[in-house]
Amino acid sequence: GSGDCEPFLSFAPRSSWCCSVRAQETVQLGALGFTMRSIRGAARFGRALVAATSNSSASAVAETAVFPAALAAISRHGTAQSSCCPSLQAFGYGVLQGSSNYQTRSFMLSALSADTFDVKVPQMGESVSEGTIAAVLKKPGDAVKEDDVIAQIETDKVTVDVKYTGKAPGVVTQLMASSGEVVQVGKLVATVETGMATPTAAEVVPKAEAAPKAAAAPAAPAAPAPPKPQVSKPAAAPKPEEPAQPAAPGLPIPKPERRVKMSRLRMRVAERLKGAQNTYAMLTTFNEVDMSSLMEMRNAYKDVFLEKHGIKLGFMSAFIKAAAYALSEVPAVNAVIDGDEIVYRDYKDISIAVATPKGLVVPVLRNVDKLNFAGIEKSLADMGKKARDGTISIDDMAGGTFTISNGGVYGSMMSTPIINPPQSAILGMHAITQRAVVLPNGKIEARPMMYIALTYDHRLIDGREAVTFLKRIKETVEDPRRMLIDA
Repeated sequence: GSGDCEPFLSFAPRSSWCCSVRAQETVQLGALGFTMRSIRGAARFGRALVAATSNSSASAVAETAVFPAALAAISRHGTAQSSCCPSLQAFGYGVLQGSSNYQTRSFMLSALSADTFDVKVPQMGESVSEGTIAAVLKKPGDAVKEDDVIAQIETDKVTVDVKYTGKAPGVVTQLMASSGEVVQVGKLVATVETGMATPTAAEVVPKAEAAPKAAAAPAAPAAPAPPKPQVSKPAAAPKPEEPAQPAAPGLPIPKPERRVKMSRLRMRVAERLKGAQNTYAMLTTFNEVDMSSLMEMRNAYKDVFLEKHGIKLGFMSAFIKAAAYALSEVPAVNAVIDGDEIVYRDYKDISIAVATPKGLVVPVLRNVDKLNFAGIEKSLADMGKKARDGTISIDDMAGGTFTISNGGVYGSMMSTPIINPPQSAILGMHAITQRAVVLPNGKIEARPMMYIALTYDHRLIDGREAVTFLKRIKETVEDPRRMLIDA
């Protein structure tokens, strides 16, 4: 087919085939293969190659050859034998450098252009301008794609992922930040190179290896010269170990200990809690809840609830809903002191304390008074997963008006929780235990009981209001039907 592909490529019908590439044709070498700058020439080359390999058993070769990346694809994958050429593998390299059967001349290579993408520290929320690099997850040379995490930054409130946001995949070429370094918003963390990469030396056979004659077996390497005999010197006798010195009488034996730097989140939690203790006039009131009715309702409808909503029915949704009702009746608990004014919030955004390996976080459930049990349970599951995975954002934890902490999941029987600033009260839930209870009819029975505690700012909330609020939660949980009739 020399007439079909002239002047780009020609074949001579003889046993030792030759092919020639026009001197002005430029081939670009990239990660995806060799791209002919002349589309017309590439098409002609493809037709000639398909014709030359029509008897090959490798059906994928003909499909690959019609694309501009044919040479690289064949040189990497083509190994089928053909009657007209010894092997597609040799053919692919023969066109590039020359082999025992093929020759090349005037071949120019140029690398495809690559783009550089800068990965910077993202915005981390209001009033947060810096953080500490907690972990660097990529290193130079690692391949990345969109939304891959390069590093993690720990702030006073949350851990933020530094992600590669480019659309095209690339390779990390440089890191400008290290673990433990304090970085500001907008600082360059890494650079990623995208686009076609130049080939490695292993992908291209040196031209000097090509020869017009059949390839010969490589010569055996010369035998290494015998090493000179070395006169061994007698080894020096080891020094006897000195016996450990006994501790001086009367001095304590030092015990092992280790120091670990506090994380920014832990330092911030400590600062806020100590600030609350110094600022608020905190007082705690207690009550107990008979969980019999709520447990009976849960056991009766948990399967139907799970089948309909796809999530389990727990106890937290009942307490959150009961707190929303109580906040409506006692608005002072939902208020806060701001200077010489009292700010009454007419919305119910309840924070839920969640313990994570890195510290305590308090994601917020918005407008819980407008959510049903299913909506609350789904929101709890989503926030809990984000908190444990470290993907929770600062916006998820901002703006709460009241907090609920459930220490009962860890077996706590009773505690005095600390207010979460700038709120004015916090509800503490505890473990459910079987205790002897005197019923209204005088009988004594074992009932599942839970102690609940309300810590409040006594500067704003009086004792009467605090006790009324906690009693309202007790009554609602003990008789969930009250939430249906708003009584």
